[in-house]
Amino acid sequence: MPTLPREQPEPAPLYQSRQMAESFGADAQRYDRARPGYPDDLVARIVAGSPGTGALDVLDVGCGTGIAARRFQAAGCTVLGVEPDARMADFARYRGLPVEVATFEDWEPGGRTFDAVTAAQSWHWVDPLAGAVKAAQVLRPNGLLAIFGHVYEPPAEVAEPFAAAYRRVVPDSPFGGGSARRPLDMYQAAYAKVADRIRETGQFDAPEQSRCDWEHSYTRDQWLDLLPTTGGLTRLGPGQLAEILGEVGRAIDALGGSFTMPYTTLAVIAVRATTPL
Repeated sequence: MPTLPREQPEPAPLYQSRQMAESFGADAQRYDRARPGYPDDLVARIVAGSPGTGALDVLDVGCGTGIAARRFQAAGCTVLGVEPDARMADFARYRGLPVEVATFEDWEPGGRTFDAVTAAQSWHWVDPLAGAVKAAQVLRPNGLLAIFGHVYEPPAEVAEPFAAAYRRVVPDSPFGGGSARRPLDMYQAAYAKVADRIRETGQFDAPEQSRCDWEHSYTRDQWLDLLPTTGGLTRLGPGQLAEILGEVGRAIDALGGSFTMPYTTLAVIAVRATTPL
């Protein structure tokens, strides 16, 4: 009788991969310098939709070096960061952001409440249901939970050499398989699941999903500065990283030394219900 092939186990959720989640602080200065910011319209929408008058109180979950948090500070908000990586937290404090070191699930609010809870490019490191429940606990009535992040897709002339080099250098990595492109519909489906978990809490009005499309031009050096801050590369050795960056650099040189990156920033925004649904 033939033996049926074993089903491959589902990969563990990213929020359980604490080593990777806390690997970005290895070069916090580079991370802060190279990572993109967030659209002005999105920041303005969150600020305008939050309750209260005067300076809004914002809790930024997984604040990293404070890239998003500083945008809200510039908009007149009082911002507190929560960040599990002490190295990232130290850099954010250096840039003027108060930060408490903890995962969001384990963070102790101590009775504090906020007009908005934000998570910029960080919610995949949080248990989505437990995180939504925690956000509901610390939000004031009509406060906003705003979860957002970027989808970016380099041109094939850059993406394919990167993927080929990565598969060669790190053949056993879970990041090495599949396409080199980042299909937008896959990320939209992931954000739809985030919205579903928020609904499950019964503590929020119906979440709204939105997107903002924009572009950013990168020189060869700028893109090679950003790549080591991405999840698949943060834990590589210097030789491995140099080999991959060399391939990508040659690909960008072949394009004339620069390229334009299309970005889409996806967001899920939900209002804390005044009474449980």
